Amino acid sequence: MARRKRKFYIYAQTWNGHRQTGIMALLSTDDYLNDTIKKHEHTRPSKELDRIKHMKHTHLHSEPILTAYPQVLDIDAIVAQITEQNAPDCDFTTTDGIQHTFWTIKNEKDITQLCQLFAEKVPAIYIADGHHRAASSAKVSISEKENNPHHQGNEEYNYILAVVFPDNQLKIIDYNRVIKDLNGHTEAEFLAAIAQKFDLTAQSGTYQPQQPRHFGVYIGGIWYKAVAKDQLYTDHPINGLDVAVLSDQVLAPILGISDQRTDPRIDFVGGMRGMRELEKRVDSGEMAVAIAIYPVSMAQLLRVADSGEVMPPKSTWFEPKLRSGIAIHQF
Repeated sequence: MARRKRKFYIYAQTWNGHRQTGIMALLSTDDYLNDTIKKHEHTRPSKELDRIKHMKHTHLHSEPILTAYPQVLDIDAIVAQITEQNAPDCDFTTTDGIQHTFWTIKNEKDITQLCQLFAEKVPAIYIADGHHRAASSAKVSISEKENNPHHQGNEEYNYILAVVFPDNQLKIIDYNRVIKDLNGHTEAEFLAAIAQKFDLTAQSGTYQPQQPRHFGVYIGGIWYKAVAKDQLYTDHPINGLDVAVLSDQVLAPILGISDQRTDPRIDFVGGMRGMRELEKRVDSGEMAVAIAIYPVSMAQLLRVADSGEVMPPKSTWFEPKLRSGIAIHQF
């Protein structure tokens, strides 16, 4: 991939017993534009505009994008050696309980080896979280290039600040739905419509899906386990996703929600807030029904991105989040 040699950093995060360790570096905007940096969701122009204005005004990338690459054991070994043999430059825990640990890679040999390994063994990098920041950075780069008659290709605006993690370390958690009304159905009618496509079983307590194709439906103070019937799925990268089946089989045909990005009747609740948050939203009368979803896997995300498709809106929730301001790239 088109990259120039840089000073790299190692950034580790520890949260709820989970640790992920990545390399902070600059990625080429050319790689973003030629799809060597792969995407899995659409961006919204209005959200891009805010970030573009901020970048043009400050000439800073103040928050890295979260990216992944298929695990390479040789890269793991270099990262492990550096983190085990050197004291971190900073190590702190934020109020949300996330520990952030940061090393500077100072050995030129390590930097050279990492560059070679990424060039030889990493054919693509995948955006996990930060599609709008990445798209905005690329558009700012194009603008800067057009306004620079002496453009050479190695200017700072040709790069995007990112942390790249091996895919086996990133953790996707559930991203659940709450809906304001039943689109004219009674509770009984809604459950009957669900039961035509899912095996529906009332639960005695809170239910959180523990495997793919299992959904939790909370309505009328009761949790239901809804297991999707096999015929609802195909081998297509999108049609094999639980979030797509939910959209195609429940949200659109039963609840009348065809565009989750714009319909005000639907809201999204990150799984770190728990099933109790879903119950609270429904029990308060604010929402009519909550639907809990088993998380998308990293393998599914990579498959969708490789296919050139995009996931339904709000398909993934990554935790922990990268900390803004730990490192800033000025261009």
